[in-house]
Amino acid sequence: MDIALVRVDNRLVHGQILEAWVPFTKSSAIIVVDDQVANDFFRETVIKMAVPRDIEVIVSNVEDFADNYKYGRGQGRKAIVLFSVIADALRAFQGGFIFDTLNIGNVYSEECLKQCSPSVMLDGEDIETIRIFLDAGVNIDVRRVPREKPIDILKLITMIGA
Repeated sequence: MDIALVRVDNRLVHGQILEAWVPFTKSSAIIVVDDQVANDFFRETVIKMAVPRDIEVIVSNVEDFADNYKYGRGQGRKAIVLFSVIADALRAFQGGFIFDTLNIGNVYSEECLKQCSPSVMLDGEDIETIRIFLDAGVNIDVRRVPREKPIDILKLITMIGA
């Protein structure tokens, strides 16, 4: 499968994904990688019902996903991979799902240390996880929809300090 977008969005599948990112990436599949959803038949069913029939929906827990999917470009149908939290994206990455760009579209933290945009509020753990990604050479793309200008995450987290 051709992975067109790897995204963190705590809402998982919603209007921005279906109306902006699917057409922009020309994807025909959405892979939801979330331990809670993978173990909740009702939530999985609701997500699948929200997606048009011409788009395949795959739901997986993080460990199985990292074991069974490899990041690829130009390898068949295009897919969007969705994580609900940054830590799960790192777990998948460290488990073998290696990617070069991570889009952060919507992250909410009650213990917000840095608000990057109206929809991205990071806590200390999120910032440390982003630093791990940056150290591994992963580009971090902070924006809700494709037409927005990406936010320079490195500049923002550097201002926070160690």
